[in-house]
Amino acid sequence: MKEFYYFAKEHFKKVSFGWLLTFLSSFGQTFLISLYVPEIIRDFRLTEGSFGAIYAGCTVAASIIMLTVGHTVDHKPAKKVTAYTVLGLALSAILLGFSFNIFLLFIALMGLRLMGQGLLSHISMTIISKYFDKNRGKALSISSLGYSIGEGIFPLIIALLISWFDWRIATIASGIGLLLYLIRLRFTDLSEFDKQLSTQKRPSTWTLLKDYKSVVFEKRFGIMMPASFILSFSITAIFFYQYVFVENKGWSVQLYASFFTVYAITRLLFSIFGGMWVDKFTARKMFRWFLIPIIIGLIPFAFMESIMGAFIFLILAGITVGMSGTVQTSLIAEMYGTERMGAIRSVFTMFMVISTALGPLLVGFLLDLNIDFSYIMLMIIGIMTLVAFNNQRIKTISV
Repeated sequence: MKEFYYFAKEHFKKVSFGWLLTFLSSFGQTFLISLYVPEIIRDFRLTEGSFGAIYAGCTVAASIIMLTVGHTVDHKPAKKVTAYTVLGLALSAILLGFSFNIFLLFIALMGLRLMGQGLLSHISMTIISKYFDKNRGKALSISSLGYSIGEGIFPLIIALLISWFDWRIATIASGIGLLLYLIRLRFTDLSEFDKQLSTQKRPSTWTLLKDYKSVVFEKRFGIMMPASFILSFSITAIFFYQYVFVENKGWSVQLYASFFTVYAITRLLFSIFGGMWVDKFTARKMFRWFLIPIIIGLIPFAFMESIMGAFIFLILAGITVGMSGTVQTSLIAEMYGTERMGAIRSVFTMFMVISTALGPLLVGFLLDLNIDFSYIMLMIIGIMTLVAFNNQRIKTISV
């Protein structure tokens, strides 16, 4: 930990930029948008199912657009790319507050998902990976802390704004807050990051398509992508319907909610530990094992009658989720290098974002068929176990 502290102190200005972007990405993440959902459903007279379909459509559309813009971080100055992304996120948040028809709602949600969950996270992880080599794990782990801190702070602020005013004021205020960040960005020196810009010219659309095709059909992708997909799919689906499961189990909703503090702390700690372990053991070795904790945690969550099953799950899920961002992003850098990392990582990000749309959609469909939540968890455990075995193939890849 002493080594981690000295690294953070020495490189504070650089890693704080990455941390702040993942922190601000909260405005496009499901956990924050979900606070608006009950009010949106009521105002637009939608059913839960119809809103779920709209949300899934927005997320899939955003993931596809990622392929056309994700590579820009390889070729454009960091400040320019960040400024346009934050501006887009801010305008999307403001537009959501002024949306009075389904078309504007769709555009606003798509913008939040693209700019927030997609691009801000992508820019942060790509730029930090390019800049840091020897201590990439530590740098990425610090950047990843923005997710945990955002989960701890923003829901409270947004919930208070909704209770004091309404959801439209809350989302407009979010947009204004993001615009204020642009003032700080104007006076932030990011020129050091631009030294890692690709020396190749901006690729044409046809070149990008050929590059993406070559990435998708490679053995490396077939090993690495399923882990990213199933983790995002499972976590999003479980957290989306967690209170349905809790109520069916007869557990205390208030006690379960309090357990989330433990999840947040565990995720934060293992974001740090994961970075140190990546630097010590390499991302390839960590990738082989990082899914194991959540697989074990899902078993008591699904089958224990005591609420302690949920407690165990949240701790073990926090371990896996905490390590995942650092491990997977570092692995992309180890496997592909950093020259075209923006373009390559955008492919992985696209599939990850699609998984967050499909998770709630498919699990909701299974619940509508009256399939017990425990059996759905058993399906996820089985698929995730197969993916964990697939992860072992990474040791056969030569770099």
